[in-house]
Amino acid sequence: MGTMRLRLKHQSPLPGFGLTLGYSLLYLGLIVLLPLATLPVRAAGMSWRELWEVISDARAVASYKLTLGTAFAAAVANAVFGFVVAWTLVRYRFPGRRLLDAFVDLPFAMPTAISGIALTSIYAPNGWLGRWLEPLGVKAAFTPLGIAVALTFIGLPFVVRTVQPALQEVDLELEDAAATLGANRWQTFHRVIFPAVLPALITGFALAFARALGEYGSVVFIAGNMPMKTEITSLLIIVKLEQYDYAGAAAIACVMLAASFAILLAINLLQWYVARRHRGTS
Repeated sequence: MGTMRLRLKHQSPLPGFGLTLGYSLLYLGLIVLLPLATLPVRAAGMSWRELWEVISDARAVASYKLTLGTAFAAAVANAVFGFVVAWTLVRYRFPGRRLLDAFVDLPFAMPTAISGIALTSIYAPNGWLGRWLEPLGVKAAFTPLGIAVALTFIGLPFVVRTVQPALQEVDLELEDAAATLGANRWQTFHRVIFPAVLPALITGFALAFARALGEYGSVVFIAGNMPMKTEITSLLIIVKLEQYDYAGAAAIACVMLAASFAILLAINLLQWYVARRHRGTS
């Protein structure tokens, strides 16, 4: 008599796939897709010529370059220093470590306007640090450098909180094994630690970059908001709205939406490629 196998169906604590997928699509549609869809609908009220004149205006192009450039620079800085902060919090035990860990989340909790006022007070020509930087020829407030500093401030927690769990999962025995096989510290970091953390680091970079692209409150105070020089795209959209140019504001917003989507898609593809390559070599 053959043996009988009893297959027990795994019971999920949530409803079935069809129902949860429906709820997910409904939620994303109402919260994300529907508001975004209103942008091209608003811009569609303009002719192609009017649309091109708005999005290719010299003031708008300058704001694109400033926003994308400073957001990218801030995300790169956060990727470097955020990794260092996460490494320090994970690998070392020292007095005040928990307090430092809590300070990382302050940019999350602080209203962005307060962050902008605080940064302007510090880096203004008569501020705490600005008065010492000014004689050295370094001007932070009311320059693109100040914008990058503000974006770095608000984006740091994204990198630290993304990299921390990845560093905690790195097995210390792998590092010991690499050292036993004759690898020096750089080789151990380059071949063992960094490949394991790279997908999380790319995710943190993408989150910090996306956050910086849409930042407004912490930037308008320290930027000075000079057209063609320190005016970010978010502020230009606000200016258009104050002028009741809703179609123009929607057109510029569509440009930033398309650019953000393309850049984030490229970053996600890079993350997928790195993760796949890491799994293939591990």
